[in-house]
Amino acid sequence: MSTFACRVGCGACCIAPSITTPFVGMPSGKGAGERCVQLDAQNRCLLFGRPERPRFCVDLRPSQEMCGTTDAEAFAFLARLERETRP
Repeated sequence: MSTFACRVGCGACCIAPSITTPFVGMPSGKGAGERCVQLDAQNRCLLFGRPERPRFCVDLRPSQEMCGTTDAEAFAFLARLERETRP
């Protein structure tokens, strides 16, 4: 099984979806479209691989469908998913 690699610098999965649980730097979670405070200037997660990383992020797995071929495609896919799964 091959693993899909994130596009360096995209950050869509750390901006487009909401995270409803509190985590370091965002005690109320984050809203859809809100930039995560744990993204650095290059859109890399500062919590990647650390136990403080939100479960949502740990469980999210990049795929060709989710990431598309451009950042805009990734944002559009994740925004649609957010709308379709809104309670």
